[in-house]
Amino acid sequence: MDQKSELLFSYTFIFPNEQRKEFNIRIDSGTMNIIKTDRSSYPDWSKLNNFRCAHCPLDPKYFDYCPLATNLVDIIAEFHDMPSFKHAEVFVVTDQRTYTKKTSLQAGVSSLLGILMVSSGCPIMGRLKPMLHFHLPFASLEETQFRALSFYLLSQYVTWKRGNAPDWDMNNLVNIYEDIRALNHNVSKKIANLEEMDTSINSLVILNNFADYVTFTIDEKVLEELEVYLKGFIE
Repeated sequence: MDQKSELLFSYTFIFPNEQRKEFNIRIDSGTMNIIKTDRSSYPDWSKLNNFRCAHCPLDPKYFDYCPLATNLVDIIAEFHDMPSFKHAEVFVVTDQRTYTKKTSLQAGVSSLLGILMVSSGCPIMGRLKPMLHFHLPFASLEETQFRALSFYLLSQYVTWKRGNAPDWDMNNLVNIYEDIRALNHNVSKKIANLEEMDTSINSLVILNNFADYVTFTIDEKVLEELEVYLKGFIE
């Protein structure tokens, strides 16, 4: 299976007044971290001591800035004066295909954030790096569930084939998403505080997107709902 040294994602927002905003993202396929362009400085709010989550494993002695926060700086700056309900046509170009959707700015930014947060170097969001290989823009809740469950169960199958103990009950997947939920809550609060400091940010553009991440509870009800889609594989 051939693997390129970089994954490329291009997001273009085209608004009714013909205004355009374009974001080109390059991901190192080895580390699955974003390849950042050189920047002379970052705002103080993105420093690790200012933005750090309670369960963050990074040590401020070795990290001056929160890697996730630095990945949000440009997005916040670009959309600071736009309401989340504003509509746009969003084009997403990947190495394999092009996606397009007429949608709210909120939904378009949410899809973009899915890449920026996971590839930022944040060790909590980084647990979802495998899903970046097959990024699906504008994914529905059901699609996100299926992708996460499929990726995780396939990883456990590989673990089992290598002679190690698999997590068939997916308990660790639940833990991963619980950690992400706590992170989202902290990031939302931090960004909301920026507006309180008179920074010209329409925080709704960002805040409303963190709720799109799935918090898993693997129970019989969820399994029954998923079973509808699995007819043909289940005898």
